[in-house]
Amino acid sequence: MANSSSVSEFLLLAFADTRELQLLHFGLFLGIYLAALLGNGLILTAVACDHRLHTPMYFFLLNLALLDLGCISTTLPKAMANALWDTRAISYQGCAAQVFLFVFLITAEYYTLTVMAYDRYVAICKPLHYGSLVGSRACAQMAAAAWGSGFLNAVLHTATTFSLPLCHGNAVDQFFCEIPQILKLSCSDAYLREAGALVFSVSLLFGCFVFIVLSYVQIFRAVLRMPSEQGQHKAFSTCLPHLAVVFLFVSTAVVVYLKPPSISSPSLDLVVAVLYSVVPPAVNPLIYSMRNKELKQALWKLMSRYVSEATNFHSTSADD
Repeated sequence: MANSSSVSEFLLLAFADTRELQLLHFGLFLGIYLAALLGNGLILTAVACDHRLHTPMYFFLLNLALLDLGCISTTLPKAMANALWDTRAISYQGCAAQVFLFVFLITAEYYTLTVMAYDRYVAICKPLHYGSLVGSRACAQMAAAAWGSGFLNAVLHTATTFSLPLCHGNAVDQFFCEIPQILKLSCSDAYLREAGALVFSVSLLFGCFVFIVLSYVQIFRAVLRMPSEQGQHKAFSTCLPHLAVVFLFVSTAVVVYLKPPSISSPSLDLVVAVLYSVVPPAVNPLIYSMRNKELKQALWKLMSRYVSEATNFHSTSADD
């Protein structure tokens, strides 16, 4: 029986056997990664530089963009490097770091989405109390609670997962170190320890999901009672992107962790893992900017200023 102390590295899932397909996967992932960096980077810059966006909603959106950047940077760079250099190896420490960072960031993101639902609920259902319930201090405390909860959850699962003895080799059937795939390598009698921790975390996440659903039930009831169509449009424009992100996040994560083992296959697991770990960080900036007039104006102002400064710089250089 091999245990975790005798494993010095893990072997990640290879995307393809031929060199041409490996390079194709590298190029595809590089494009997605650059799009995620650009989109989330623009949101971070716009929120930080435009004083009109210094509100609780955009503060939480800034936190979401940071978490998206961290999440996609935890998984894709290693997958791209493996595809480029035609290797599958990741060190034991690197695998543990991937598990810790991914669980930390993905959990903190989910809690941030929950806090954002509360922010929208207070803004629409209790507008007169918004300043007192969602002030700057309350925002900082809620953001810190989301990040802190993610950190504690990551410590719990990383410590539990990597304390399990491994009886089934070191080949992980995924393009990054994912807890369900590592558990398949563990001994059957030790599996229950991490399963218990997973049940605990899933219960908390389900509680957050119920809170989000109940919040939006109240939000939509309040919005439909608004006499002004303009007010309804503005409320929907701030709520629907958040709801779309929540749906994308929850639906893909549920498929990963709650699908029956009988329908599990390496190709299906790979597709679903890409959907919940790679796609959301790349498309979240697009979802939030499509219907958000204030954010689009801030981004346009930011890009216009950059183009203007670049033009002035080139003109000055030409005159010199």
